[in-house]
Amino acid sequence: MSETPAERTGHPRPPDLPERIQHHIDGRAVDSVDGGTFEVLDPVTNEPYVHAAAGATADVDRAVAAARRAFDDGPWPRLLPRERSRVLHRVADLVEASDSRLAELETFDTGLPITQALGQARRAAENFRFFADLVVAQADDAFKVPGRQLNYVNRKPIGVAGLITPWNTPFMLESWKLAPALATGNTVVLKPAEFTPLSASLWAGILDEAGVPTGVFNLVNGLGEDAGDALVRHPHVPLISFTGESRTGQLIFANAAPHLKGLSMELGGKSPAVVFADADLAAAIDATIFGVFSLNGERCTAGSRILVERPVYDEFVDRYAAQARRVVVGPPHDPRTEVGALVHPEHYAKVMRYIEIGRSEGRLVAGGGRPDGFPTGSYVAPTVFADVPPEARIFQEEIFGPVVAITPFDTEEEALALANGVRYGLAAYVWTNDLRRAHTFAQAVDAGMVWLNSNNVRDLRTPFGGVKASGLGHEGGYRSIDFYTHQQAVHITLGGAHNPTFGRADPHEPTDLDDPDPR
Repeated sequence: MSETPAERTGHPRPPDLPERIQHHIDGRAVDSVDGGTFEVLDPVTNEPYVHAAAGATADVDRAVAAARRAFDDGPWPRLLPRERSRVLHRVADLVEASDSRLAELETFDTGLPITQALGQARRAAENFRFFADLVVAQADDAFKVPGRQLNYVNRKPIGVAGLITPWNTPFMLESWKLAPALATGNTVVLKPAEFTPLSASLWAGILDEAGVPTGVFNLVNGLGEDAGDALVRHPHVPLISFTGESRTGQLIFANAAPHLKGLSMELGGKSPAVVFADADLAAAIDATIFGVFSLNGERCTAGSRILVERPVYDEFVDRYAAQARRVVVGPPHDPRTEVGALVHPEHYAKVMRYIEIGRSEGRLVAGGGRPDGFPTGSYVAPTVFADVPPEARIFQEEIFGPVVAITPFDTEEEALALANGVRYGLAAYVWTNDLRRAHTFAQAVDAGMVWLNSNNVRDLRTPFGGVKASGLGHEGGYRSIDFYTHQQAVHITLGGAHNPTFGRADPHEPTDLDDPDPR
């Protein structure tokens, strides 16, 4: 006899959880200067399980000072790329060796299903390996004017990088910023999301064991409006990399502007998945189910608007709703679980408000609230609305949960208008067997990334970022190297100097002012 959901809703507490979570500044675990803390909740019970140090301006000042000393006086920026690469490979080794433990803690802290958290831990190791290799293999530009001039590009680390990370897949997304920032010789101050500080607290031990020098990595916990804002405004932090909500990105943009900081911001999304009548429907349904319900729907690239060509619309909706109803909701630690508990009761309340809004905007065909057998915890049944008009809020606004809106279209032009008819432009997914249509639609859609007949399968060499309200700048591959380095052009004259001469003693002597530029 199989277990009911209620019989497997226990939430085992991982062993050796910290009694409190501290900052990590200049090689030491420290409390906040003012002693402030905040509660961290277990998403299954919504009860506090630990207190974390609540960072403020004084704590950020300490962390930035340590990072700046390590940059100005320490060995890290001056190591050869190969030497830094060896350290980053050791980081990857340590992450891989403890992937099960990392996944256990991440699952407990975020509510992500354990199998998906394990995949994210392994991806974190791969991020470090990728940038460890890239920083050694990179080739910078050189330009010759034969016999006249040689020009080349010299890359230099910039300084203290401020890294502000979100609460969905936190450990992996922290690695996505830490790896290139460290690989290029910068020092860092990391401000993790306040909902999920547990796995971030492990970085200090991992990086120290791998051989990262003291002061290179610093971490300040706290609320975004306190610790995050202090980091953005700090005059000695020339770089900010942020992943999070578009509204927060606007505030960061404004607060960083007086200091002319370098900014890379990956923001919100409301990505379309466009399904044409000639698509492989089984593959499209599988991919779009995974694309919006994996990671509990808490993913920036979720294809949360599905646009379906009318000849196959009814069949698609029926099959999609039936499959969504079979998605397994369960305790995050259970390997059978496909959708776990949302990260925090505040976020749960937001998602539930959108579901209530959706009842008046579309036709509910699956889910619609708390799943049976889960009377407590931040659980939401995979929810599907059909016949959603483009002006609906659930079509226009980012929900960031296991909720999808399905809308029909009649022509390719209408599909493109629907796809582009929101303020966001992060990702898009196109399902068709027409090669011409696939490429022309991909070029016309307002999205930083497009997948054709595929779910979100990333190649780490490609740029990651969005357009419109979905972001500013790109990271990934060489774009990350570009962001975390100064690119200095060096020009060398070969042979005699070629200079126009001002101020000759004899005004009748000819000058070289009309000589062509040596380029």
